[in-house]
Amino acid sequence: MSSSSVEYYRKELPSKVQTIGLVLLLVGLVIIILGYIVNPARSAQNNIIGFTFVVSIAVGSLFFVAIEYLSGAVWSTPFRRVGEFLSSLIVILPFLAIPLLLNINSVFHWTHPKPADKILIGKAPYLNVQFFIFRVIVFWLIWLVFYYFITKNSRKQDQTKDQFLTTANVKLSAIFMPLFALTITFTAIDWLMSLAPHWFSTIFGVYYFSGTVLAALAAGTIFIVLLNERGYFVEEIHTDSYYSLGALLFAFTNFWAYIAFSQFLLIWYANLPEETLWFLDRWNGNWKFFSIGLLLVHFLIPYIGLLSQPSKSNPKRLVVMASVLLFAHYYDLYWLVMPNFYKDGIVFGWIELGFPILIAGLVISVFVYKSKKVNLVPIGDPKLKRGIDFRL
Repeated sequence: MSSSSVEYYRKELPSKVQTIGLVLLLVGLVIIILGYIVNPARSAQNNIIGFTFVVSIAVGSLFFVAIEYLSGAVWSTPFRRVGEFLSSLIVILPFLAIPLLLNINSVFHWTHPKPADKILIGKAPYLNVQFFIFRVIVFWLIWLVFYYFITKNSRKQDQTKDQFLTTANVKLSAIFMPLFALTITFTAIDWLMSLAPHWFSTIFGVYYFSGTVLAALAAGTIFIVLLNERGYFVEEIHTDSYYSLGALLFAFTNFWAYIAFSQFLLIWYANLPEETLWFLDRWNGNWKFFSIGLLLVHFLIPYIGLLSQPSKSNPKRLVVMASVLLFAHYYDLYWLVMPNFYKDGIVFGWIELGFPILIAGLVISVFVYKSKKVNLVPIGDPKLKRGIDFRL
């Protein structure tokens, strides 16, 4: 790669894309501010969904960047910057968490346990506000440190072509993996499972992990296909690379379904009241239809849509199925959060629109900003040529 290639791979996205992102960002922010003024508790509940969704995209994308380094995969190398750009959302996570922490007493029952509640009293050494905030800060710092050094080495390699930087990132990725597993598990426990502090599931962390990696992969797939089809990547990249994206989407769709069914089966088979009540809350009133809908959008539709081999390589099909899966993850988080507060049925109004709109604008705006600063293709990576030449 010649030095003249640097600017070639830093193609600017159309200005209308940036405008769309900023408009969505502003509209979402206005709705959220109004929501916190009108109904702080309900806005905080939606904030949990929005926060854990962005964590999925940001930290899940960093997970896939690390996986590429550890596995030595070549097919994904030309697209790796998409994962790096999406993982930069880690930087803004505190701005989504602060409103929640300011309203922590209105959403987490364990912040004000009754003296007679022996379960919450017993969990107090872990479930207390000070330790909760401490964990939030520590987890964010861990993600931020690995994001900073891995992406810094990747960007530096564009200029130096130093293969040692790849080796350094492999080592960083190896350290990151167990920390990722721990932090994403405890994030699920803290922000989602503790909403029902009398309930527990030993598989809940894996459940959130399965949705996280699937959502991050879906978001990355949308950007990769749309950018590649419009000529923003290396022109020689063959659509055979799409098959790997489709196969991963299909595999993690099945993995999510397996974990979801395993969690349900174990709790149903044990038939313990303190465990089954959590699922019964999601079967009361019109929640039962919402629960059935989760199976459709998170499993049956993407499973059928990605089942055949040609569908895994079809760019239009990939964008549609990835969009369905991204929506499904937000749907899933709503299903995890809202029945804890609204036992009789689904609640939906203008307040619920704020965070999806904000997140869409945030993702677009961050991606456009990063694309102006960094090459869309890691031109210094020694695996790039093999990634471009990849064929099935």
